[in-house]
Amino acid sequence: MDSTNTGKVADGEAELERETLRRVAWRLIPLLMAGYFAAYLDRVNVGFAALNMNKALGLTAEVFGIGGGIFFFGYFLAEIPSNLILERVGARRWIARILVTWGLISAATAFVQGAWSFFAIRFLLGLAEAGFYPGIILFLTWWFPSAYRSRMIGIFMTAIPISIVSGSIISGQILTLGPRLGLADWQWLFILEAAPAVIVGLITYFCLTDSPADAKWLRPDQRDWLMRRLAAERTHKESIRRYELKEALVNPRVWLLTLVYFGQNVTGYGLVLFLPQIVQRFGVGPGLNGLISALPFAAGGVAMVLWGLHSDRTGERPLHAAAACFLNFAGLAVCVLLHDPILMMVAIILGQMGQAAIAPTFWTLPTAMLSGTAAAGGIALINAVGNLGGFLGPFMMGSIKDATGSFTLGLLSIAMGALVSAIVLVALGHDRRLERHGAALSSR
Repeated sequence: MDSTNTGKVADGEAELERETLRRVAWRLIPLLMAGYFAAYLDRVNVGFAALNMNKALGLTAEVFGIGGGIFFFGYFLAEIPSNLILERVGARRWIARILVTWGLISAATAFVQGAWSFFAIRFLLGLAEAGFYPGIILFLTWWFPSAYRSRMIGIFMTAIPISIVSGSIISGQILTLGPRLGLADWQWLFILEAAPAVIVGLITYFCLTDSPADAKWLRPDQRDWLMRRLAAERTHKESIRRYELKEALVNPRVWLLTLVYFGQNVTGYGLVLFLPQIVQRFGVGPGLNGLISALPFAAGGVAMVLWGLHSDRTGERPLHAAAACFLNFAGLAVCVLLHDPILMMVAIILGQMGQAAIAPTFWTLPTAMLSGTAAAGGIALINAVGNLGGFLGPFMMGSIKDATGSFTLGLLSIAMGALVSAIVLVALGHDRRLERHGAALSSR
């Protein structure tokens, strides 16, 4: 074949790649984002409900912190089994089940009566939601080649800031309505904001496609190209080292990644569940509180997409994630030195930009070394154990607030989680540089 024909073939292949992945992204990502929007709305709206709920139920800051974080114990117990079931039965049915179940339980939070019923419903919510996020990370590996995953994870995860920004504003407005039909404003907040999960769950059951082989909405040449590309990547990955499920669950690097995820969750959830109460101390009402609390997450959404795109373009992962963790640490830690509300919010915004930028690059690390059932179990392990940091962070914030009367020392304490994550990622980044000189990370 002459050079002209070779060039035409290459151009045709590149155009086929662009068309295929564009169609896949537009078909799948909006629906996945809608599900994650509902997930985060139901996970963090308790932070706004606390503005009125804590007084109504007699909950201290420490008790609220425990209840806010106990979600992750239920999450921990069901995470690995849930992801293994998803890998076996397919994403369509299992993701739909998860969405509908947690939506109903979230609505039931409106009827808690005190500390113990609050703890119980949060635990059940964790059980119900377990498997959704790691299931989506696994699902994306079934559809997108590795060179595209960081940006796609970043786009998918913009559902977090969208959810928190819009949820903050809506939640703040709901809390201004007062009691209606015998229910308090915080009770209506839980009921109204549970509806999206149930609705998206039903849509998922009828609209989500499990794998490229089932994608009748792709042209045959697009479907064949995507299946060949993903199969070739899997074959190459497994030629270096094929992990069985048991090997993945005891692999030291998987556990180091679990430590990274644990640390950044200490920081992330410690902030998100208490931010409305921090802003309330600036002397603002519920409506304005929602607007101010939304700012860090709006900025985080921009950082998330740009960071993931830059990582894909450079091909570098762990040091991108490490830099994001360090920004997260620095933004919150400096708050202990600040007393002006505006300066403190600027620091929190910078910290949240770092927090948001972690995941798009972080989740490419385990998916680069694991495949099949090992990927399902390994991703679930990292997410399950790592999310226990989501209990520790709120617990630390609540305990320190009760002990000191201030949130600033609490912000410093939870910031240490992100610092630990940054240090571990730098070490992994060094290990990956050795890989380029013949010492493969995944085969040691």
